[in-house]
Amino acid sequence: MKKLLLLGIVPALLFGDDLKSLLDFAKENNNLVNASKISVAAKEKEVKSATSNYFPTLDASAFYKRDDDASPFQPGTTYGANAKIGFDIYDGGKKSYTKQQKENEHKSASFTYKDTKKSILLSITQDYYNLKSLNSSLEARIEASKAVKAQLERMQHFYEAELATSDDVDRLQSAYDSNIYAIESIKFQITAVKKGLELKVGKKISSLENSSFEKTVQETQNELDSIQALKYTKTALQNLSETIDSYYYPTIHIEETYTVYGYQDKPVLAGQPIQLLNNQNEVMATVGIRLFDFGTLKEQKEAVKLQADALNQQIIYKSKEQQMQLELALQRIHTAELNIKSSKSALKAAKSALKTITEKYNAGIVDNVVYLDALSSKTEAKATYEKSLNDLEIAYGIYYYYNNKNLEEFIK
Repeated sequence: MKKLLLLGIVPALLFGDDLKSLLDFAKENNNLVNASKISVAAKEKEVKSATSNYFPTLDASAFYKRDDDASPFQPGTTYGANAKIGFDIYDGGKKSYTKQQKENEHKSASFTYKDTKKSILLSITQDYYNLKSLNSSLEARIEASKAVKAQLERMQHFYEAELATSDDVDRLQSAYDSNIYAIESIKFQITAVKKGLELKVGKKISSLENSSFEKTVQETQNELDSIQALKYTKTALQNLSETIDSYYYPTIHIEETYTVYGYQDKPVLAGQPIQLLNNQNEVMATVGIRLFDFGTLKEQKEAVKLQADALNQQIIYKSKEQQMQLELALQRIHTAELNIKSSKSALKAAKSALKTITEKYNAGIVDNVVYLDALSSKTEAKATYEKSLNDLEIAYGIYYYYNNKNLEEFIK
């Protein structure tokens, strides 16, 4: 049994989370995504409510009435119950336009949900690769710190043997202390980014596995979900405008009410009880039309039209912004690719220079200033190269997002 438990635990300890697993988990567990999903469900209920509004209504009631002084022709106590069926034969189109409005609001909420999900997944992607860049920078700093510490210990031995000056030791000590501070600063940045990533994903993260995007450029451009959400919201406002217009049209409503009566203290005339109704079936049709309202509905319609016009301006702006972001994303990819090539060459040169200078430094040909500069250059070159690789992944993530793609589908 213990062996089986260990077999189940060890893989969890050995393997971390890759980007795809984080995105898949966030889609189901991110609170903002779930909130948007619940909003879609609420709008769906509104659509069902608007659909049910087409059916007749059935109401039931009971009544009890007592008079302290009964008249000769009216009983002192009357009680009973009734059932009423009502149906709108014609309502000017209110129900139809309201249903269309709710359907478009539901579609808008659905696209808002998709956009919320994709926006959060992009943010997770950026945090993921930024965290990997910080980890690479931390590793480079730790490696440099170990090298400086080794040289510091070596120089301290030379100083004790009076083969070096205190300036040589102090300079290395200062470089070592600066590296320790830089390491702690990077660790804080890692903690901050990691906490933010865990909040967005919805779980604790121990370590990250390598992930990368497919490097493809799409031939077609897809409209963002946020823009489609705005378009459906605009259409819903147009439906609302039509609903307001419908209030000027005639309405025809029919009701049928069946009532059962009971009495106490029935009136008596000439020694004989007066005949009272035991039950009654009543049918009533009502025709109504609004003749004048001091411009109330007209002003409401104008207000709705202005809201739709405002949304139209947002749609135009968002469309322009998407086109701009796509162009910038392609340029960002190109720049990242050039940066990878450049930083790779710089890292190769920095490694070669550090190897040569270290040999000269150990031989006493160059001083520690030259050595520390070479070590710093190599450290920065390594961190820059690793960051350039992660920046390219972020660039493709941004490109896929602004082309309205599902990021998780492009992860290798």
